[in-house]
Amino acid sequence: MLFLIAAVILVGLVCVLDLVLTLGVIRRLREHTELLKAVENPSHDLTVGDAIDAFSIEDVEGRRLSADRLPAGTVVGFFSVGCQPCRAALPKFVDHAATMPGGRDQVVAVVAGADAADAESLVSALRPVARVVFGDYEGVLPTAFKIKGYPSVLMVDPLADGRLVVTDDNVDLSRAELVAAA
Repeated sequence: MLFLIAAVILVGLVCVLDLVLTLGVIRRLREHTELLKAVENPSHDLTVGDAIDAFSIEDVEGRRLSADRLPAGTVVGFFSVGCQPCRAALPKFVDHAATMPGGRDQVVAVVAGADAADAESLVSALRPVARVVFGDYEGVLPTAFKIKGYPSVLMVDPLADGRLVVTDDNVDLSRAELVAAA
């Protein structure tokens, strides 16, 4: 009888272990599905080497921001009001921007939305580490960068002829050394 009790307990433990491993596999499959969606449906129509349309706009502090004045290796992040993935990416973007060698002049954050009051939390979180621009979804910067979805993070460099081109269309916010090495 003792042997049967031990066998039932052993089978129960194996079943619990199997359940835990299966749940872990399901979680990883969900993560991979999200990564594949991001690759299949990029949030912009630009690839490395594509030129950005010329633009000139004022940031929320009233300073002029234009394509011909962005320093090499500038990271441009696009966020939307009411976007859960944007809220999830925001802390990583802020941490990444804080490590930029050029400081806030080398980081541009675009907050898209219809109401400035709704955008205030995003703008206030981004303002210490980036030059922030607020506008609508079809505004100057989303149009210049051909943005289709949010969040989107790009790195740009000016060429010798003055054109601004994408040098990284999938900035990995978990690797702060990416910009420092560029």
